[in-house]
This record gives sequence, structure tokens and C-alpha cells, in this order.
Amino acid sequence: MTDPESLSLLEGSLRTTMAAASGAKLDAALTDLGWRDMLDEMPDVAVSLVFRLLGETGAHAPVLNDVVLRGTGAAPSDTAPLPFAGGSWVIWERGEIAGSAIDELLPIHRVAQGDLLAPAALDAARRAVGWWLVGAGRAMLALARQHALDRVQFGRHISSFQAIRHRLAETLVAIEGAEATLHVAAHSNDSLASLLAKAAAGQAALTAARHCQQVLGGIGFTAEHPLHHHVKRSMTLDGLLGNTRELTREAGKTLVHRGFAPRLAEL
Repeated sequence: MTDPESLSLLEGSLRTTMAAASGAKLDAALTDLGWRDMLDEMPDVAVSLVFRLLGETGAHAPVLNDVVLRGTGAAPSDTAPLPFAGGSWVIWERGEIAGSAIDELLPIHRVAQGDLLAPAALDAARRAVGWWLVGAGRAMLALARQHALDRVQFGRHISSFQAIRHRLAETLVAIEGAEATLHVAAHSNDSLASLLAKAAAGQAALTAARHCQQVLGGIGFTAEHPLHHHVKRSMTLDGLLGNTRELTREAGKTLVHRGFAPRLAEL
């Protein structure tokens, strides 16, 4: 299943499924496609593919629970309390009852308190959300790029304007950098790598939201435009398992405590 041709076919099936369903229906469809088996047999490939496609398509499913609970013997219908920005805790329900204050489509509800996640579960969950954020960033970049190619001002396509090119280029660099950190984190036993990967992915998605909104101009600020959906989704996902600012501070404290900065990637 890990050869390029098989992965391409799998990606096509997943993308089609996510385009047709979301929420509880997508959760069931992913189960039928063997999502949990893939998570057991090839976790890194399954997580990067499924969560990236969730971001790119704008769909959602409570599959983050599967990543957190993997290996604990919990039932497939179980949910796990997840830390959220600001020291609060949330539950990602497996039903359709939406509750997120930012993204009204997500069935996320606050809970009083949760148990600290096991380090391995926290690291895996942070990488999963990181891939989701990267996918959302790519979706926003695609919308802005197409608009720049189509939109004509002063007799020229705005894609020819240097300011537009710089915004799109900076967004692409941020996304590619976040992807690189996620690949490194997947093969690292250091929790700091997963923490930094999640922080980089969150920053990349927020960078994409800022620059792509500017490229799209006034239309990018309207709730009816697809960009608005991805911006709200990115804000919610950035808050899960620690937002970019919190994780950056935590990484700094860790480095100070260790007294050295480890090499996370061979350059």
C-alpha cells in the first residue's frame, strides 16, 4: 500500500469520499475504507494523508480521537478530552451536534477537565493536527493563486504584481517548511520535534490566512467565500493541543532547561 501508485489511488478515493461527506457520515465512510486498519499498519502514512486531505477539502471527522486512543484498547466510538489554548479542555464528539464558538460546523464542546495525555499520544495528535493545518493552508493558497490568475486590474492580471507574488511565495515557503518539520517529527523520538512541528503548521496556516485574505481583497472577508471557512477551521485547529504562541514558549523553556538545541534535521 505504500508504493506511489497505490498511495495515489488511495488519495483519490479519500478525496472523493471527503468531497461527498463530512462529520459522522465521513467518520463512517472512513471506517469502511479501512482508516483504522491503516492507522495500525502504517500510522505515519495514514495520518499525513487523511489529515492533510481533511484540510484541503474542508471536510471534518472525529478521527483525531482515533489517533489519541490508538493502542489503548478503547472502543471505536470513544472520545478523548483534548487540551485547548488557554488551559481549557474540549471533547470532539462523534455526533453532529456542533458547538465550536469559532467554527460552527465542528462538534467540539468544552469540558471541565481532562487527564493529561500520554506523551506518545500527545505527540501523535500534534502531528495529526499539524497535517490538518498544512492541508488547510494549501487550500487557502490554491484559492488565492487562482484568484490572482483570474483577476484583472489596470489591464493586467494581478498575479503579475510583485506584492501579490511576494504574499503567495511567503505562504508557500511557510507551508513547505511546516511539512518538512512534520516529516522530521514523524521519525523522531523527541517530543520537542512534534511540538515544533505543530507550532510551525499553526504558524503556516495563520500566515496563509493573512496573506491569502489580502490577495483575495474584499471578497476574502465575506463569510460566503470558501476562504472564510478555511480561516475559521485553522483558528480552531491552531488552538487544539496548544496554539502556536503557547507551543513556542514551551519549546523555549524546554531548550533553556536542556541547555542545548538538538539537531532535528540533517542539513
